[in-house]
Amino acid sequence: MRVNVVILTCLAVQACWIQFKTKDWTGLKSALVSAMSICLMLQANSIWTFVIAGALSIGSKFFLKWNGKHIFNPTNFGICLTVMLTGDAWISPGQWGSDAMLLFAVGLAGLVVLLRVKRLDTAIAFLLTFLSLMFARNILFLGWPVDFFFHQLNAGSLLLFSFFMITDPVQTPVSQKARLIWAVAVGVLAYYMSTKWWWSSLGSFYSAAPIWALFFLSPLVPVLDRLMKGEKFSWNK
Repeated sequence: MRVNVVILTCLAVQACWIQFKTKDWTGLKSALVSAMSICLMLQANSIWTFVIAGALSIGSKFFLKWNGKHIFNPTNFGICLTVMLTGDAWISPGQWGSDAMLLFAVGLAGLVVLLRVKRLDTAIAFLLTFLSLMFARNILFLGWPVDFFFHQLNAGSLLLFSFFMITDPVQTPVSQKARLIWAVAVGVLAYYMSTKWWWSSLGSFYSAAPIWALFFLSPLVPVLDRLMKGEKFSWNK
């Protein structure tokens, strides 16, 4: 039920904006991707909460723009704002489970996409930063078993975030240097939130912390674009 509601909401909102603003109907594919991401990352008690999440995600693509670019990743914005505003929703990375074939499929699909849009550097910079800090703290400093660290890697949501959310080519900085700086900053903040704010909803599960870190640091992208020039991404090239 919720899957159908989210998909219909995202497609309907996208279609309305296309009809009255852009006339570019290829944007419906983007709305479908956003809808699937919401279904995979968000949980709520009310079906209307999913409607709100879908409307906020798609609406942000048209309202929150700077120099023709998204300020926020649409799905990230919709999920985080829905959690903060409604009190009825929560980020639920655990629903992915840890099936090996699922992780392989997500990783392979993400690799194909990133090679096409040339954003593999962003995913690698984030993962190296976040996982290195987690390994240093949990294994080297606290002395936890290495198996615990590898268990943390068995989260499809972490791969989904790394390969599809933080690497959104329409939202990431245009300069490669700026992308690396930004990805490292997201990794550091995600580590801090998952270890220092473990008692709050923002850091209660380490896989949810990167989603909040991206939300808080996304407004820095226009600043980095202004400081470090680069070629603006276009799907039509």
